[in-house]
Amino acid sequence: MSKKRFFVVLTALFVISAIALSACAPAAAPAEEAPAVEEAVVEEVVEEVVEEKLAVGIVLPTKDEPRWIQDETRFTEALTAAGYDAEILFSQGDSALEKTNVEALITKGVEVIIICPHDGAAAAAAAEAAADAGVKIISYDRLIRETESVDYYVTFDSIAVGAEQGQYLLDNVTGTGNPLYLYAGAASDNNAFVFFEGAWGVLQPKIADGTFVIKNSSEAIALQDKATLTRDELGQIIGQITTNWDFDDAKSLAEANLTVAGAADKGDVFILAPNDGTARAIADAFTVDADVTNYFVSGQDAEKASVQYIIDGKQSMTVWKDVRILVKDAINAAVALVEGSEPVSKGVYNNGVKDVPAIQSAVTVVDKDNVVSTLIDGGYYLASDFTGLD
Repeated sequence: MSKKRFFVVLTALFVISAIALSACAPAAAPAEEAPAVEEAVVEEVVEEVVEEKLAVGIVLPTKDEPRWIQDETRFTEALTAAGYDAEILFSQGDSALEKTNVEALITKGVEVIIICPHDGAAAAAAAEAAADAGVKIISYDRLIRETESVDYYVTFDSIAVGAEQGQYLLDNVTGTGNPLYLYAGAASDNNAFVFFEGAWGVLQPKIADGTFVIKNSSEAIALQDKATLTRDELGQIIGQITTNWDFDDAKSLAEANLTVAGAADKGDVFILAPNDGTARAIADAFTVDADVTNYFVSGQDAEKASVQYIIDGKQSMTVWKDVRILVKDAINAAVALVEGSEPVSKGVYNNGVKDVPAIQSAVTVVDKDNVVSTLIDGGYYLASDFTGLD
């Protein structure tokens, strides 16, 4: 039997019921001994039931993006190896369903919920419902905002993700006047702000000195002389360049940008794309534009499809966030909370209301030069998953 099962064992409940009913029947043993025997048996069964209830629940944002299927797989593998069963629920990009999932897990007796919110601010209601029920909340990968009801944040170094994306573009640029196209994640996701903040910190000095010229955001152009942006200013830019983490939205926005751009705004271009799915969609749009002679495009998550794009020369890089590490950190934090201890944190992230203790992991840049040594030789993927490897 696993260390903690996720569901109450019904047969144990039947046993308890049977014992309770048997109290009404005649007993062969002396009357004074009956209660002691009954209480011992019931105590043993109740202890078994308590051990069997769901200790940890997991809520992920959607099944429609490869990244979260990848996380589901890693969670299942890690929990199984650790001797735990797993129930993983998906919210399908719906904050109301997300809250329903959290409430369902509370009903099942969870002690800790690991939740990656669809909308960081909207998820506050779900986190508060959990806190009211005495359940601890671990915000996973994305930060739940505007509530006290977040106990820990398990994440990669999100500023570093954006900074690595920006640095890769910077490392491959020469001269001045280079067209720069900016794209971001969903305005509802705190990570979109943090990733863009990290990238802006690297790119802004080279925008200010003319190395890069922004081509698709009047809001970014208006703020290009500011090295540090407020959240409202970040929001103004992101509102104009958001992809909503959606492939179709990303491609449509890129196509619209290219339609209004002249030939002089194309040529050799540099593209800040927020993640792998949007990077592929944006790259597809730029590839078919006859006035684009070459492009560098960023990404993140090391999705299989994007690894193949990198091998094929269609995507320049990805920021690899080893999900195995993130999952392990989340599970270790959850187990510590279940056992009544405090996870070891490193740093904090402010969610608009409180500084949330953070457990952060490092990130790695992957491009064509090191894709084999990092992802294949490291056992993250199989060489047979791809074509065209040297």
